[in-house]
Amino acid sequence: MEHIPSGPQPTPTAFSGKPWLSRYPAGVPAEIDADRFTSLLEMFEQSVNEFAELPAYSNFGKTLCYRELDILSRDFAAYLQQGLGLAPGERIALMMPNLLQYPVCLFGALRAGLVVVNVNPLYTARELAYQLNDARPSTIVIVENFAHTLTEALKETAVKNVILTRMGDHLGLVKGAMVNLAVKYIKKLVPDYQLPGAVAYKTAMARGKRLVYTRPELNGDSLAFLQYTGGTTGRSKGAMLSHRNMLANVEQCIGVYGPVLSTGQEQVVTALPLYHVFALTVNGLLFLRLGAHNLLITNPRDIPGFVRELRGYDFTCITGVNTLFNALVHNADFQSHDFHRLKLTIGGGMAVQRAVAEQWQAITGSKLLEGYGLTECSPLVTVCPYDMEGYNGTIGLPVCSTEVRLVDDNGEEIHLTHTPGEMEVKGPQVMSGYWGQNGADDGTFHDGWLRTGDIATIDEQGFLTIVDRKKDMILVSGFNVFPNEIEEVAMQHPAVLEAAAVGVSRHQGEVVKLVVVKKPGASLDEKVLLDHCRQYLTAYKVPKVIEFRDELPKTNVGKILRRELREAAA
Repeated sequence: MEHIPSGPQPTPTAFSGKPWLSRYPAGVPAEIDADRFTSLLEMFEQSVNEFAELPAYSNFGKTLCYRELDILSRDFAAYLQQGLGLAPGERIALMMPNLLQYPVCLFGALRAGLVVVNVNPLYTARELAYQLNDARPSTIVIVENFAHTLTEALKETAVKNVILTRMGDHLGLVKGAMVNLAVKYIKKLVPDYQLPGAVAYKTAMARGKRLVYTRPELNGDSLAFLQYTGGTTGRSKGAMLSHRNMLANVEQCIGVYGPVLSTGQEQVVTALPLYHVFALTVNGLLFLRLGAHNLLITNPRDIPGFVRELRGYDFTCITGVNTLFNALVHNADFQSHDFHRLKLTIGGGMAVQRAVAEQWQAITGSKLLEGYGLTECSPLVTVCPYDMEGYNGTIGLPVCSTEVRLVDDNGEEIHLTHTPGEMEVKGPQVMSGYWGQNGADDGTFHDGWLRTGDIATIDEQGFLTIVDRKKDMILVSGFNVFPNEIEEVAMQHPAVLEAAAVGVSRHQGEVVKLVVVKKPGASLDEKVLLDHCRQYLTAYKVPKVIEFRDELPKTNVGKILRRELREAAA
């Protein structure tokens, strides 16, 4: 657990209790009521009734109001219950980018009492098959653009029902047809697929409209999501997030951001995919709770297209990762946008860089408030308070009803400021465990505290700063990338003798670097190896840097020293 400090270090002083409570700004409570609602279903019902005629979600120029969201999600829930015979507690996978179909299916599934398994639509067949085999959902909703991946993976899974949607399915008869034709035949974004027996989304919705919906009995302990993250072994794990976990985190968000937000008046930009836990909770649930208007961006990588969608949309809030904010501040059209209503910018998923935060504030007039979270915590753990003057390099203060402590290598709590230790968390937002673990102790919890694997320091006011990561996990644009997986794929190439993957910093954030030792006499170049990796890895996992070496640094027992490779790259 080594940390090499840079520059003069403050003198450590003793502290006890929760120093951050004294630093909370006006209106932020020390505790929240995690049991305000019995389930996410109850929260949803309150919002769609209270804000019935207000706009809820917009995408590609089409807007659904809360009343329409209520009706459509009810129809989908009825189809799942009566049309497919799914019982409460069964799993359903959602594999789609930010489209109007996502909130309809999400809340429809929750209203049916199902457990939502979010799936990255950019997964390769190998990655998809692994997650579907682990979560074992009986049903999947997937956008046609990615159906070819499911075609390849489906035979290895227990999925029984496939619901197939298209990009334009909620855009109206004429516009929807035009979009679907353009996507498939002009842009050629729909590779060939074979999914016999798949039900069209529109067909499912039409059937559901004629079926009876039965409200399930749910409580706070009912499982709501299997949200996949990673473990120290490099194998992806499903964090079991209950209705109470998610509701608690929504109330914690309201606790820390509520003083600057107005019910029924906010307009939020959702560029991060809703299948990512950060956007799911903050954009998908928090702003639904507040009756906000949510602008869904389907392809945030297309920055010019993204900026065009912002025209005429006087947003008050936006969330994102550092790479997104960095791309926006360097776009001339974005710089000329009117930001007079923007009052809350939240950065998460990865570290926010000072240069980006300062440029953002200079251009928009809005402070970029960094937060820190984990999928296992639904995800919010700490946030920078709304009254900060600007970037301070920390991940902020623990949110309401959250305990945070730092421990040393022996598991003993550290009571000194500015002294590195592993961060551990307790709170109502913390998961019960990983799916399929059956209570087995894998070191995730320590005396009832969730071990984050991140090394942090705390100052006199309670501000926490991440100084290192205990795990070798690589964070690419807010997504976890595990070296073991990259190395396993690289080693499948017949010319590779040894491989080690590490994260290295670039101006756009962290990227994957692969260091390779070729087999004696083997011929292998960078292009060939990259092509091999692209066959088996999602784009963000594919190495951006490849280095060939004669040997890799190892311990005396033969373990590869990734730390030395990271230091050499730095």
